Amino acid sequence: MFVDLPLEQLRAYRPERGEPDDFGAFWTATLDAARAAAAPPTFTPYHSGLSTVDVHDVTFSGFGGHPVKGWFLAPRGAAGSLPCVVEFVGYGGGRGLPLDWLAWSAAGYAHLVMDTRGQGSGGWLPGDTPDPEESGGPHSPGFMTRGVLDPHRYYYRRLFTDAVRAVETARAHPLVDATRVVAAGASQGGGIALAVGGLVDGLAAVLPDVPFLCHYRRATEITDKAPYYELTTYCKSHRDHVERVFDTLRYFDGVNFAAHATAPALFSVALMDDVCPPSTVYAAYNHWAAAKDIRVWSYNGHEGGQNVQRVEQIAFLRDLLKLP
Repeated sequence: MFVDLPLEQLRAYRPERGEPDDFGAFWTATLDAARAAAAPPTFTPYHSGLSTVDVHDVTFSGFGGHPVKGWFLAPRGAAGSLPCVVEFVGYGGGRGLPLDWLAWSAAGYAHLVMDTRGQGSGGWLPGDTPDPEESGGPHSPGFMTRGVLDPHRYYYRRLFTDAVRAVETARAHPLVDATRVVAAGASQGGGIALAVGGLVDGLAAVLPDVPFLCHYRRATEITDKAPYYELTTYCKSHRDHVERVFDTLRYFDGVNFAAHATAPALFSVALMDDVCPPSTVYAAYNHWAAAKDIRVWSYNGHEGGQNVQRVEQIAFLRDLLKLP
């Protein structure tokens, strides 16, 4: 069933933002520190058994200089100056295997898939990147409340920093045209793409697909599904921490990143999505500060458009990047 506002109200839904005064300074200092701690990335040829794609096992420096894994795929034998999609993974998943990520290289792109620190044991896509800086203090099972009383210790500070460094790693690769790099992902990956879109200048496009990590307080008020339910559970137990929780989350809200976007975006939303409710997606979409479009999947839940959305994304980028 439809789980949120009617579509005509969603299209106009543009809530006030609660961006902290030091939002820009917080992220500038965070990213500068990560760059200062970075080692050169490595791209090790990986024997995937695939005949049409070259695969490299990637290690790059993320938050705190921590090593982060990934895959780099490109059409077999490709020369330089390829457009590149940097893709982020949904909640609980890791980088999986190269076989899981063939669409973009088949479409002629270089493709960097970032592993998700500390995740990848959720039963679907395995991961290979630990989180060396696990925050102390009580938290709900999962990742949403790890370090949530302090923005400097919050889990998503580390993960969003990793994502920016993934884009910078892709841009430095000799096969990649640094002016045609795209940030993409679904669910948590879409929320990470929103953050990257607000933190990185000069992206060619951003593709947030049914994005998570947006408009947190409303999400906790209108859905009892995980992962937002992790916040609800924490606040249920720590009644005196509620405002501190949401003060921290202002630094990590896709709505606030959207207001700093400079690249065109193609969003998607599913009107029966009770995991990432439509109004939370439209809150980010309607604050997106650059050119934008959205695909609406009326009778879908959190699966969204799946490969139909991928077809839309390929067409969107073909027109935007003037590809054959």
